[in-house]
Amino acid sequence: MAGGKQTPRQKMINLMYLIFIAMLALNMSKEVLAAFGIMNEKLQTSNEKTAESNDNFLASLETKASEDAEKYGELYQNAQKIKSLSQEYFDYLESLKKGMTEKLEDPKDYARMDNSDYLDQKLFQGDNLSKDGKEFMKRINDYRTQVAAIAPAALKEAVKTRFAIGDGKKDDGKVEKRDGTRQDWINYHYEGYPLVASLAKLTSLQADVKATEEDALKSMLEGELTNQVSLTNFATSLLASKSAFYNGDKYDGKIIISKTDKTSTPVKAELTLDGRKLTEGKDYKLEAGGVQMLIGAGNPGDHDIVGTMYFMQDGEEIPVEVKNSFATISKPNAAVIAADKMNVVYRGVANPMTISIPGIPDNKVSASAPGLSKRSGSKYVMNPGKGREVTISASGILPDGQRISTPATFRIKDIPRPGGTVRGEAGSAKMPRKNLEISTVGAMLEDFDFDLNLAVSGFKFKVPGQPTIVVNGNKLNARAKSALRRAKRGEAVQIFDIKAFITNNKSYKLKKVSPVVVELTN
Repeated sequence: MAGGKQTPRQKMINLMYLIFIAMLALNMSKEVLAAFGIMNEKLQTSNEKTAESNDNFLASLETKASEDAEKYGELYQNAQKIKSLSQEYFDYLESLKKGMTEKLEDPKDYARMDNSDYLDQKLFQGDNLSKDGKEFMKRINDYRTQVAAIAPAALKEAVKTRFAIGDGKKDDGKVEKRDGTRQDWINYHYEGYPLVASLAKLTSLQADVKATEEDALKSMLEGELTNQVSLTNFATSLLASKSAFYNGDKYDGKIIISKTDKTSTPVKAELTLDGRKLTEGKDYKLEAGGVQMLIGAGNPGDHDIVGTMYFMQDGEEIPVEVKNSFATISKPNAAVIAADKMNVVYRGVANPMTISIPGIPDNKVSASAPGLSKRSGSKYVMNPGKGREVTISASGILPDGQRISTPATFRIKDIPRPGGTVRGEAGSAKMPRKNLEISTVGAMLEDFDFDLNLAVSGFKFKVPGQPTIVVNGNKLNARAKSALRRAKRGEAVQIFDIKAFITNNKSYKLKKVSPVVVELTN
């Protein structure tokens, strides 16, 4: 334009036109770069909001898993895996973005981000991929494969499509260009682009990660909630004012559907009581939430209500099986009191007791006796004192307000006579003198119903033909060992007058402990 046989003035005008056109192109380039920067900022803001939303979904799923591990436990574990995979990949992309902008004076001066050197040098090496380029491709492949394997079935294809490394026309990892040739996906999207454009693309890829995470969490939570509201998964249960009824009472129980909107009313019911067909209006009535029973409690014993209730769902009658039971008991006039171990109680021992009255809650039953204390519910502990008998009085209030009271007498026995032991053997034993020297003297209660921890504080030791030696503690002392060394093979040494005590009740005096005789084998 500025060449040829033109006048100097025309050449100058043409040159000015060229400069003007270049300036227009430069301004448009800066506007485009700025547009990419603004888009990048908006994507980052959107990612932050999605991350917050995803955290709320995960927290909700965690709460449901803690309340119902059977239904939500595995879902929550899968959600955590997807969350972890997404965060790892997101952080990797973020590290690339930081590397792209860390040397910029102003990370928001988008008009100057027209250089493509960073990713060109980091991802590519000549016509091939660099080590970082291979890592970039491995990361996106691994994320797509691993998340698709965990995600709900409805999302698997969406995940594969969202992170596909190709255009879908051929499974060759390439993208078709305008001229019809095919180029590697990574080169097509990340080679030769201005820095701000690549920055926006990476942020967009992060947005895909957050969107995938959001879709998976929503699908997991909403999918299970859909199952929960389906009538085909419901069971029935009985709701009554009390768990057992006296004969002659009117049973006020109601068959309800577990986990349902109580405004749901069955359209009909087919029920039997102990095999007898029940009649609507006479034996039961349909109401919001289930069936109100109008039957009597019947004779003492268990009674079964079985059959089917029908509910409308999507214009169809959905059957719900009914299989429930209730118990009717005779009205009590006496308490039932029993010792958990025997029909006696032992002095020096905490004797566990169960005291209850059928048909009366434990919180309306009381019991009293010397040495008796309540632990919880119907469980008591008896620590008898002096005497040969103790009487326990139990009383309770029936539902109709009537009070009943019943006494029961128990014999008091002392703890049986303990038997002395050497090396855990009682009565008589045979062993080498070396073994006896290091053995422990103890005491035990054979065939006793309570596990008592007995300890020995001293005993007497006798070797035939030698003076009796008094020993403190539960092992032979130096004098006893010296006497033992002078004993002959086959002689029987005696351990007697054993002083034993209960470790957690030293004030109780045990009966005299039986002696132990040891025959020396060498």
